[in-house]
Parts: sequence; C-alpha cells; structure tokens
Amino acid sequence: VMLHPDYQYDATRIPDLVAPILAGEADMMLGSRFLGDPLAGGMPRWKFAANRFLTTLQNRSYGLGLSEYHTGFRAYSRELLEAIDYRANSNDFVFDQELVGQVVRAGFRIGEVAVPTRYFAEASSVNFRRSVVYGLGTLRTLLRHRTDRRAEPERADSPATGEG
Repeated sequence: VMLHPDYQYDATRIPDLVAPILAGEADMMLGSRFLGDPLAGGMPRWKFAANRFLTTLQNRSYGLGLSEYHTGFRAYSRELLEAIDYRANSNDFVFDQELVGQVVRAGFRIGEVAVPTRYFAEASSVNFRRSVVYGLGTLRTLLRHRTDRRAEPERADSPATGEG
C-alpha cells in the first residue's frame, strides 16, 4: 500500500483498497477522489482541471476508463511488484505515472475505490510550479507508452480493465 503522508487520504480506507487484490480481482488499486466530489472536499479548481485533462489523455492512451490516475493512495499485488521493473522509474512524483504505464503494458488489472477528498490547512499540497513539472512528466510518460506500444507485437486481449 502506498499512502502519501500529506493527510489528504483516509488510512481507514485501506481495507477497501486492498480487498479486490486479496480477492484476486485486481492487481493494482487506485483510491479515486473523482468517484465522489473532489471540489466539495476542497480540491483547488486548477488541480481539478489539470487532473481531468491528464486523466482523459491517459484513458485514451491506455484504452481504459479510470476516473483518476493522480492519487496518493494505491495498492499493488505482490505479483505485480515482482514483475514490473519499477526501479527503472524516476525518483519523483511522476514515478507513479511511469508505473501505471508499465502496469498497462504488462496487462495487469487496475481497479478503483472511492476515497473522500480532503484539502485543508494542515494537509500538504504540491504547489503550481511542481504540479506543472509533474504534468509535463506525465505527458512524457504517455509519449513513451505510445512509442513502447508501437514497438510491441499486437496482443489480442489485455486484462487491464479500468473496472473495480
């Protein structure tokens, strides 16, 4: 389980996050603020718009229908972590998006669970400048995914569903 230490995510939701993995229904789970109303939870409008934009591009690129990729609340199966070369990824926020691309290319199943949005004074938040750097890194990851997919042989069926 990955839980950003910024107080934005409710750790009591961990059992709901890992349940589909333990049941063999998913290999990676994302805690999505967008399965609820993130603006009501205090998400700044500029972050909302940027998240929607990047998520739309990612869904198109990956052929999925997830509500959010940009969450600090995730869980992974042991099999996924043993199969993916996550050590090759950057040591920055974009690591998570690089990992998603690897997971999709490897055909692992991704699911989501709703998590409440919590933005408040004591919670840390990435500033606008760092968010722009992260967004550009995410776009580079999508370009790399597209290039890598073109180099791979066509697969008839991928278990990555975007359902959960």
